[in-house]
Amino acid sequence: MSYLVLARKWRPQTFGDLVGQEHICRTLQNAIESGRVAHAFLFTGARGVGKTTAARILAKALECEKGQKTEPCNVCPSCSSITAGNAADVFEIDGASNTGVDDIRELRENIKYLPSSCRFKIFIIDEVHMLSISAFNALLKTLEEPPPHVKFIFATTEPHKIPVTILSRCQRFDFKRIPLQKIVARLRYISEQEKIVISDLALTTIARKGDGSMRDALSTMDQVLSFCGDTVAENEVTALLGVVDRRLLFETALAVFAREYPPLFDIVKRVDDQGYNMRQYCQELIGHFRNLVMVRLTKNSSELLDLAEGELTELAGQATCVQLEDLQRHISILLKAESEMASSSFSRLILEMALVKMSSLAPAVPVNEILARIKGLEGLQTNCRPPAGNSSPGKPSAAGSLASESINSTITSKTTDKAPEHTVAEGEWPAFVAYVKERKARLGSMLESGRPLLVSAESLRIGFPAGSFSLISLKDPDAMQALTELTRQFFRTNPTIEMVSLSVEAADLPPSLLEEKSIEANRHLAELEREAKSHPTVATALEIFGGKIVEIKEI
Repeated sequence: MSYLVLARKWRPQTFGDLVGQEHICRTLQNAIESGRVAHAFLFTGARGVGKTTAARILAKALECEKGQKTEPCNVCPSCSSITAGNAADVFEIDGASNTGVDDIRELRENIKYLPSSCRFKIFIIDEVHMLSISAFNALLKTLEEPPPHVKFIFATTEPHKIPVTILSRCQRFDFKRIPLQKIVARLRYISEQEKIVISDLALTTIARKGDGSMRDALSTMDQVLSFCGDTVAENEVTALLGVVDRRLLFETALAVFAREYPPLFDIVKRVDDQGYNMRQYCQELIGHFRNLVMVRLTKNSSELLDLAEGELTELAGQATCVQLEDLQRHISILLKAESEMASSSFSRLILEMALVKMSSLAPAVPVNEILARIKGLEGLQTNCRPPAGNSSPGKPSAAGSLASESINSTITSKTTDKAPEHTVAEGEWPAFVAYVKERKARLGSMLESGRPLLVSAESLRIGFPAGSFSLISLKDPDAMQALTELTRQFFRTNPTIEMVSLSVEAADLPPSLLEEKSIEANRHLAELEREAKSHPTVATALEIFGGKIVEIKEI
């Protein structure tokens, strides 16, 4: 027996099996149940979303020998013959091959006769927009007043090419693109039935290639199975389909947020080595940063983004590492780079320079937040200054001792549901991260986004936002093994390592190194601005010319 492709083998046979078109299925089922079945239907939508399949299911429901029910039995001779495509009273006509007026006249002659064995004569015309104007005109009168034993079901991907006179005589149903998660769920079900070993990430890659079309996704899966057999590896899927590995997008964004240049150049090299088009990769990056913006701004991002559940979780974690203003600037740089690639033969150079520029941008922090932090620092200095006459040289005051003890001794923090004390050895955490970055740049970059809850020669506890990319990556066995070895080398002991998921507000936890860098950079900028505004020459110039300070640059 010849091989039957998955798209045909697993074609839905009931309304319940039709994925992604629940609104249409419910309307048709209600019409059948109430006896309000129209004489002409028009199914419109993109390719492979279920238009012709729905037409066949509707035909079976109307012709089923067990009565007109909301679901066909798929057992009786009428249902079986329609499924096999050889029903005597159900005609499937290709509009692209029968475009002439003579074909429609023959159809009109056929309509006169009663059905031979079923309740109705049903005419399913696929790609109906391909009919000529004369053919539409010949069909018009019959479509307006058809015999009671005739039903028409038209399917098209281009409804705008159908005359308005035809449209007004049909009940129109618009089929939507099928969401990615629903395609993945259907592919997972088929894989289990076919005894195929494949990961969710590989299925997501295949589903994304379908671009909202179930048929295209199943055709792609057939192609993958021809190459991989019954055991499918993720790297083989990306290599075969020529799509960008989604992991590269997450790694690129992480390297940009960590301001690490070597990992960026390494990623671009991997993109080039794997044969991806640089402009396509830049477009994928634009989409990734757009997704990060959507995740930060919306609570129902799963409904707005056509992404798998695992990707949404990783996006949510990564979005916590960057400010919204920075994401907007990153997207602007990528958009400019993508347009430059269209007319340049140096696509790799343009992409590399764009990523360097993104990594070197100073973090955007609201002015109010900067001022609040500076006032907080000024208040701390005031509290730590010893009162006049109350302290002798060489002997610190009580306030100074208390502040020193508070900074160098303990930091109280809250984890998921309790608030234990965490001792931080002053200066060891930055030195340790620098040591790791020198030997494993990627691990060091991820550690920079972590909060040092406990750093000592006996124990290392690092906190990350729940579900963040860094937390997930560092818990990987290979990453944990490498980090453990570097920790032993640095501390010359055998400390325990724990990655903590922080699911509550972390306002009172020790800051990450990235946050400290951001605060220091903004403090420096604020100091420059203060010095510039207080400079007598600048003040005189503003007064003379009636100008204002627009930008301040360090010389």
